[in-house]
Amino acid sequence: MVTIAEALNSLCDNPQFVIRDTEIEWHSTDITQPTDAEIDAEVIKLQAAYDAKAYSRKRAAEYPSIADQLDDIYHNGIDAWKATIKTTKDKYPKE
Repeated sequence: MVTIAEALNSLCDNPQFVIRDTEIEWHSTDITQPTDAEIDAEVIKLQAAYDAKAYSRKRAAEYPSIADQLDDIYHNGIDAWKATIKTTKDKYPKE
């Protein structure tokens, strides 16, 4: 889940703030604090971007280590390696 802090950091260049419970204590005197609506919209945007890459995180967790992939290529060739990788890619397609 994307946090308010992540949204603030995305909206502003190096903002200084503290979040206490759900209240933002703004310390950047040279940066205008984003409105609640701007923060909410940024949280939604960042969450959508994160969710869109779920397939990539799932693939990365299932791919063999680089060392194992290189060993597979050495012993079985590129085509066998591609088949191994394709299994994971097919299991978690880009959405």
